[in-house]
Amino acid sequence: MAKATVEPKATKTTKSTATVTNLKPAAPKVEFQVPKLTEALVTECRDKLLTTKADLLNRVKEARGKLDQVERGGDEADQTMRILAEQEVMSQTDRLRSQLLEIESALGRIENGSYGFCEETEEIIETERLRAIPWTRLSIEGAEIRESVDKRYAR
Repeated sequence: MAKATVEPKATKTTKSTATVTNLKPAAPKVEFQVPKLTEALVTECRDKLLTTKADLLNRVKEARGKLDQVERGGDEADQTMRILAEQEVMSQTDRLRSQLLEIESALGRIENGSYGFCEETEEIIETERLRAIPWTRLSIEGAEIRESVDKRYAR
């Protein structure tokens, strides 16, 4: 059996000269910059966080002092009032402790450079929101997203 060989066909090449007119210059290269928080804003928020932290610690100290001043003993009504006062102080202390943890977390984010970025959208949190709630973790949009997810999966 003989092998067949295939040779490529010769192609005819032609030169074409085309002139191009009306060329537009290339569009300038656009560089996107990630917006940053100003150092002044971060310093302002840090100062507010430290002031709020000191205030909360003083409130915790006062609440414990009130709890220590409550008299022990007495009749059932006195004991019931004492227990109710203790429960109120404990729930207030829990709220204050929770807020202190948020403040400590915000101070940590300032130190590591991640302060001011939303945990949901990873966008910068609005300046007005940071000034109002310097320990916030979410932008307004991120808070809405988290709220809708919480509602969807709430029991």
